[in-house]
Amino acid sequence: MAQTTTSTANLRHILRCEYLYHHRRTFIDARIKWVRDPYLDNAVEKEKNLKQLLSLKNIILSHHSKTLAVAAVSGHLKLPTTAVKLIDKYPSVFNHFLSLKPLSHPQVRLTKQALSLHKLETLIMNSPKGKIDSAERLVKLLMLTKRKKLPLFVIDKLKFDLGLPYNYVLDLVPDFPDYFQICSMENFGFGLELVSWRKDLAFSEMEMRVREKGRRPIRFSMNLPRGFDLQKKVRDWVFEWNNLPYISPYEDASYLGPNTDQAEKWTVAVLHELLNLCVSKKTEIDNVCCLGDYLGFGNRFKKAVKHHPGIFYMSNKIRTQTVVLREAYRKANLVDVHPLMEMRYRYIDLMNKRVKRNPLQVRPDGRKNLSAFSREGRRNDSVIGEQDVETKLVSSESEVQSSDDEKRRPNARELKLEATGKFHKKIFFHLDMNSDLLVSWM
Repeated sequence: MAQTTTSTANLRHILRCEYLYHHRRTFIDARIKWVRDPYLDNAVEKEKNLKQLLSLKNIILSHHSKTLAVAAVSGHLKLPTTAVKLIDKYPSVFNHFLSLKPLSHPQVRLTKQALSLHKLETLIMNSPKGKIDSAERLVKLLMLTKRKKLPLFVIDKLKFDLGLPYNYVLDLVPDFPDYFQICSMENFGFGLELVSWRKDLAFSEMEMRVREKGRRPIRFSMNLPRGFDLQKKVRDWVFEWNNLPYISPYEDASYLGPNTDQAEKWTVAVLHELLNLCVSKKTEIDNVCCLGDYLGFGNRFKKAVKHHPGIFYMSNKIRTQTVVLREAYRKANLVDVHPLMEMRYRYIDLMNKRVKRNPLQVRPDGRKNLSAFSREGRRNDSVIGEQDVETKLVSSESEVQSSDDEKRRPNARELKLEATGKFHKKIFFHLDMNSDLLVSWM
């Protein structure tokens, strides 16, 4: 009887210790200042307008005519500026033109260089290896969720960063019926559901590294920028926190108290894995929060970014906030470059390419020297016809000449030349009076 009582007490003690271990909170409430990282800011800033540009490219090519009315661009995309300004800014990618049809509106199409890049990008994405890579990224995203399903609008926010096809529902999902199925999600409309759990994919990037290098326990690497100095008490807490057991993001750790150190490490593991699924190893904080709200994390993702500046970096460039995975970058360059990122860098090079403009180009509003409009079948023509331009130039030239004849007044140089001419006339008059001098002068 006494032995049974002792074993029961020991079991209670073990359970109590385990409960306290998983439900303690030791984070030091110290202010962690944000320090700018110019290299990671540059990595974010060089992709300015890239997402909108590629989305517009895909929308244009989705039309049968491979063209799109400029007025319809803003309706398809959320642009920080007007559609005309975006198109005019990248004449090496987009080409303005007017159809020969009467009452036609300005249209936009892709240049030959942009079409060539798109064909190469399509070959990469439609290759067997490319499709499997995209499908597995989407599978792992669904495996991060408790219900193994996500609303389509959440996936839409992340599809660019995950490297999914623009229309993944039609171009990717039907090719993998053993992986995905479209489902109804009550208040969220339609969603994408995982058909079966993939044990071979239920390993995070951190766990894969341990398999390869055999390091235990699993710790997050800390990469603080120059000038960043954590307080000693915060540094000590981070060291202890990093030695806590690593719980895979593909495990259900909802039993942990939400405000505990162990729960925070699991939250960091989920966010770390999400950024590793992104081809650029970064995404906007709005996308992270949207996914976090659906997963039940609330604002815990934001707190994780704030508490762990050695793992994540928050950039404020390009009119938004972007979460960057520090360990994935060496200065401003990715350590491992995905084939799709190589293509995106080529798009960036094309965006930065300068194009000479015709000085006689005229916009529909009458302003000149602004945009590269052209007519179908002609290159570098202005919006108004060449004959109209010539007629207007000739008429304006004659008007200017007639007005100049009436109002023109000689300037100082002309008066000086006129006086010099009168002086020479006087010399020749006197020489004419003396023929010998005239002959010797000649």
